[in-house]
Amino acid sequence: MRVLVAGATGAMGKQLVPRLTGAGYAVFAMTRHGSAEPSLVELGAVPIVADALDRRQVEAAVREAKPDVIVHQLTAIGHIDTRHFDRSFAATDRLRIEGTDNLLAAGRAAGVRRFVAQSNGAFTYARTGGPVKTEQDPLDPAPVKPMAAMIAAVRHLEDAVLGADWTEGIVLRYGAFYGPGTSMAPGSAQLDAIGKGKFPIVGDGGGVWSFVHVADAAEATVAAIQKGSRGVYNIVDDEPAPVAEWLPEVARKLGARKPMRVPRWVGRLAAGEAGVVLMTELRGASNAKAKRELDWRPAHPSWRQGLRVS
Repeated sequence: MRVLVAGATGAMGKQLVPRLTGAGYAVFAMTRHGSAEPSLVELGAVPIVADALDRRQVEAAVREAKPDVIVHQLTAIGHIDTRHFDRSFAATDRLRIEGTDNLLAAGRAAGVRRFVAQSNGAFTYARTGGPVKTEQDPLDPAPVKPMAAMIAAVRHLEDAVLGADWTEGIVLRYGAFYGPGTSMAPGSAQLDAIGKGKFPIVGDGGGVWSFVHVADAAEATVAAIQKGSRGVYNIVDDEPAPVAEWLPEVARKLGARKPMRVPRWVGRLAAGEAGVVLMTELRGASNAKAKRELDWRPAHPSWRQGLRVS
């Protein structure tokens, strides 16, 4: 089977490509940067340099790869500044809209039979009802303004992929990544802030987060390529947890003091409206469907055991 991975040099791509080549797939790794070609070759992939926002380049890449499956892992998420949440996700929003459309158009022309796309199950569910959501639950219909563009881009991606009746569209709603190359890798700015006491609990800290180790997410993606059917899958670990629970535990692992608590109004001044939502209103996600249909089990069933801080 021939697989084209778009976004092959990101944190997920670096985990996914060697798993696919190791499973015997012919992997074509699409990257914007020619400098990444040697590392992709070392992983056993055929590098293809193309800008996902240039439709002609994407069409040429797909014609060259002749894939049976396209795996869309395009993101451009660096440090997330919750005070300017919309700016932090602007480049990724564009990839989720224009990049998705370009890949789908090229895939349709090439007769691709399966299209697997990265979505977000960490920050996007409706902030009403119970603390843990399934794939049947809606995305947030009324997000706060700083998060509106991000959720609109996720909705565009999901509607486009699931609405493509010429292929089998599969959407993977990943939880918040931790592990190598992620924003919660050892030595990362986020863990550094927690260790220095610069990451307080806002309000009641009732926002529920769902995490997933990036290696487990890659394993689930391979399973989706092999066994998935049209639809959405939450790819998260077994233990959704409120901020008031996971943040002090991470601080403890770092040998830091217990995080201070600040009222919502102080949190809004320091972290913006999006930061308050992430701390107090977020909903987690259930992985029951992925376990059942993909026969997938995270090797790191809880962030408690899986998260390494050094």
